[in-house]
Amino acid sequence: MHLSTLDLGIILASILISFLPAIFLVRRASKSTTEFFTSGRSAPWWLIGISMVATTFSTDTPNLVTNMVRESGVSDNWLWWSFLLTGMLTVFFFARMWRRSGVLTDLEFYEIRYSGKAASFVRGFRAVYLGLFFNCVIMATVNLAAAKIGNVVLGWPMYRTLIFAATITIFFASVSGLWGVLVTDSIQFLITMTGTFAVAYFALQQPEVGGLQGLIAKIDPKTLSLLPDFGDWPTAMAVLIIPITIQWWSVWYPGAEPGGGSYIAQRMLAARSEKDALTGTLFFNAMHYALRPWPWILVALASTLIFPTLGDIARAYPYVDPHLIGNDMAYPAMLKFLPAGFLGLMIAGLLAAYRSTIETHLNWGASYLVHDLYRRFLKPDASERHYVWAGRVTTALLMIAAASLTFALDTAAESFQLILGIGAGTGLLYLLRWFWWRVNAWSEVAAMVSSFLVALGFFIAKKWGHAVPATESLIITVVTTTIVWVATAFLTPPTDRETLLAFYRKVRPAGPGWREIRAESGVTAAPDSLPQALLGWVLGCTFIYAALFGTGSFLYGRTAQGVFWLVCFVIAAGGLLRLVPRLWPQGAGEASA
Repeated sequence: MHLSTLDLGIILASILISFLPAIFLVRRASKSTTEFFTSGRSAPWWLIGISMVATTFSTDTPNLVTNMVRESGVSDNWLWWSFLLTGMLTVFFFARMWRRSGVLTDLEFYEIRYSGKAASFVRGFRAVYLGLFFNCVIMATVNLAAAKIGNVVLGWPMYRTLIFAATITIFFASVSGLWGVLVTDSIQFLITMTGTFAVAYFALQQPEVGGLQGLIAKIDPKTLSLLPDFGDWPTAMAVLIIPITIQWWSVWYPGAEPGGGSYIAQRMLAARSEKDALTGTLFFNAMHYALRPWPWILVALASTLIFPTLGDIARAYPYVDPHLIGNDMAYPAMLKFLPAGFLGLMIAGLLAAYRSTIETHLNWGASYLVHDLYRRFLKPDASERHYVWAGRVTTALLMIAAASLTFALDTAAESFQLILGIGAGTGLLYLLRWFWWRVNAWSEVAAMVSSFLVALGFFIAKKWGHAVPATESLIITVVTTTIVWVATAFLTPPTDRETLLAFYRKVRPAGPGWREIRAESGVTAAPDSLPQALLGWVLGCTFIYAALFGTGSFLYGRTAQGVFWLVCFVIAAGGLLRLVPRLWPQGAGEASA
């Protein structure tokens, strides 16, 4: 694609603007690891919410959605739409408890929840497992998407794109810490969403598409459907039934972790109060599921008319590496229809999306490796300045490792399934550990190891030509992992009583799972109401799903259906406005670190 002087100017300006926060915040980030990794626990709800949604909008996200729509239709998005159920659980059941825990990273949780060498082991083990291995897999999928975009738009080979992207992200993430990431995310998200809507608009204007009405008229109704064809039961099981019955609560996936975790927990821990943690997480889920999907879906649908086959993409871009061509490449292929200025804006937006995701993962991964491994086990008595510099060095090394791993992946969909498989079966543990005292540290280790080994086995089998259907592999992994960790909980010694009492006094989880510990603790009952949290979960899911499906109904020209979803949206919104203020008694919500 030809980049005009205007395009290049817009790209350069966006890079310079996004670097300003790094320059102004470098001194603050250098003060301590609390500032570098959790922004001093003083971030407002809107900033952490925007940062969450900017992080989850990475370069591979529109590619993944396009991959799904082109291969299986719009309904295939239930594979990630189902995670809204998890997100709303985090909002109403877990956000306040995370903030009350007062930890610097979510891995520090293990040594206030569990006891003895087992607690220390799981903290260090998970620091390496998540901060290094799992984190690098996630970043490699984002790098892969960036490489495909760079190959289509600029004609760059993968290594050149990765060198350019790594240089920018290493500098920024290592200098400004989480405060810089939060502030820059708000700028980058505005650029990214503007470009996203521009791509959708110009895609619909192409003669092959004929506007929104032409698109709806030309696309097979089965492709447009929000629900899968129940006449094809295996597909319906894989796309809808399994995701909304098993996947959402059983699978650990970044950005939608059961019970919260990774960079979502990092944002909640950075919030200035419990109320900010809950409200920011609610705001994130609304933006993530209700605002962003439809521009991507419209572009994906339009691409099926302009590039019906992969051969059409290859002929349109003969210079593209054949190894990189897949259905996920149809999204960057659609950028050719953007006029001068808008093309630069979209490239700037994709670069911003890439940076917001990678910089968050670098900061998050470095927090684990420095605070939960290096500081905790290897060098516990160094200065804060030393640990900040260790974080900066670790940031660079993580980016190099992720860039190297990128060459082992092929498509966004393959990467998505790999991540789902690795995290399968662990979700129930991450939910119950807050509400059932009997879960112990060895349960965590058993869950992680078993899910990883089973998923790795399926991944290798696929590479050797013996692929197991995704639905079957997910169920097998979930069942195996759950049996292993529950058995481990009963076969190994329980957490020390004093640790359980101290945890309850600090976090005060509600529910019957802590009844006997609560009776011994000598403190007042839990401040959270499980019935109110459950009501909030139902209202929150209804509110966002109604916005998502109502928007789709109006775009499809199905007015009656759209009005139905609009009514559901208004009722759920009214219920949330009445409920959320009741979650805090007068004067509550300002938690200290």
